Amino acid sequence: MIRIYFIGLFILITAILANFLSAKLHLKSWYDLFEGLAGTPNYRDLLTLKDELWLFFIYPSLLGVGSTFANLLYLKLFST
Repeated sequence: MIRIYFIGLFILITAILANFLSAKLHLKSWYDLFEGLAGTPNYRDLLTLKDELWLFFIYPSLLGVGSTFANLLYLKLFST
């Protein structure tokens, strides 16, 4: 249970850093996407290719890398 919590914390930290990075690079976040979907049915037209690559490939990959790093760190710190 502690392992899952440890990995979850790293995923959260990675997500916060990724959202900070997306704001600095002027990319849309998931919050922007859902807010836009609530406001207009044609929000897809507002997404650029750069935004789509970020939301559907790069962002999830960063979270995966964060969880993999956390798992390796956990195993290194707490395995006997």
